[in-house]
Amino acid sequence: MLTKTKPKPKPKAKPKTKLIVRDKDILGGIPCFAGTRVPVKNLFDCLRDGQSLEEFLDDFPSVTRQQAEALLQTATELVVTP
Repeated sequence: MLTKTKPKPKPKAKPKTKLIVRDKDILGGIPCFAGTRVPVKNLFDCLRDGQSLEEFLDDFPSVTRQQAEALLQTATELVVTP
């Protein structure tokens, strides 16, 4: 006799590369975009102050659009997902 089992939830996909790094030798361990010396907080500060994503990317050219969008998506999932 076959029994029905609940399907296992799919694990959330992990990014293929690190998005944020914390290294005590880089800005004293402040969370930064991987491969840069740009603190993650800078993106949120710029958006809070009314700057667009384009303006942030122009001001911090070492951060890619992909990195910034991935961070915003991750933050949204953390805040919005129950």
